[in-house]
Amino acid sequence: MARVLLFGRFRDLAGWREREMEAATLFDLRTALTREDPDFGAALTGPGVQVAVDQTIMRGDVPLGPRSEVAFLPPMSGG
Repeated sequence: MARVLLFGRFRDLAGWREREMEAATLFDLRTALTREDPDFGAALTGPGVQVAVDQTIMRGDVPLGPRSEVAFLPPMSGG
C-alpha cells in the first residue's frame, strides 16, 4: 500500500494528513481519491500542484510500489 501525504490546503480539504491506499499507479491513486471526493480530486489536478513519489517530483503517471510514499504539494506562493 502506498503512503499518501497531504500538505497545506490539501490537508484541510480532505480532512486528513496521512493514510495508506492501494494503487498500482499515480493515475489510479488520483482516480480513487477523486471517486471519494470529486472536489478534492479536482483540487489535486489544479495548476501548480506538484506530486512527489518517494521524495522525487514526478510528472505524468508513474507506477507505485507497495512501499511508495506519495506527497501532494499545493501551489507555492511567496515573493
